[in-house]
Amino acid sequence: AKSPPSFLTLHFHLPLFLSISLQSQMTRIDIRSPKHCALKQARFYDNLDNPKLYKKLFFALSSLFTTLLALILLIYLLLHPTKPRFSLQQAQIYQLNLSTNPQLINSSIQLTLVATNPNTKVGIYYDGLRVYVTYKGQQITPDSLLPPFYQGHQDTNLLTASLVGTSIPVTPSFGYEVGRDQSAGELSISVKVDGRIRWKVGTWVSWNYRINVNCVVVMDFGPAIPTGPLSSKQGSQCSTSL
Repeated sequence: AKSPPSFLTLHFHLPLFLSISLQSQMTRIDIRSPKHCALKQARFYDNLDNPKLYKKLFFALSSLFTTLLALILLIYLLLHPTKPRFSLQQAQIYQLNLSTNPQLINSSIQLTLVATNPNTKVGIYYDGLRVYVTYKGQQITPDSLLPPFYQGHQDTNLLTASLVGTSIPVTPSFGYEVGRDQSAGELSISVKVDGRIRWKVGTWVSWNYRINVNCVVVMDFGPAIPTGPLSSKQGSQCSTSL
């Protein structure tokens, strides 16, 4: 018959059993925990790839953009800004000399313009206006850039430009056209202004709008050589387009 296990033998097996049991429990925890995290990550990426989420985001942004656009349009319709008014107060030609072979002119013209903002609730920013003069569709002066400025509600600004051109090429018919006008006793030139403006309502400022101004000037131009500069007969209203 086998003898019963000794106290020393029981003492040896008991720690081994506890160690195996603890290792088994720790092993189960380690195996289950990464699976749980991986499942959460998978659900997170599934939500990102869900097309419904992108559709909701797209509709939300579209609604916000449409609302802002409708608000801007409503403000514009309620205030209904009127385009600025321009008039030519005075034009004086100090020099208009033509040379041939090639056809070149030297010109010196002084202009005084008046710009008026007729709006009661809308201000106007004038950005980079340029002024020049044409005759029979030909530009006879260089461009003159006016400094940018802001025009308040119903304000009026006086604009001056001194245009001096040297050796500006013109067509061969230029001399003939000037001679014909001199025989008729009148010289007609066009003052052009173009650039960009912006509307201002409160703190809101609009995008840029292109503006074009055309002023027709008629001057006495007889056969006799004038003692002074050729001057416009009277002030003239200008056409303005946006």
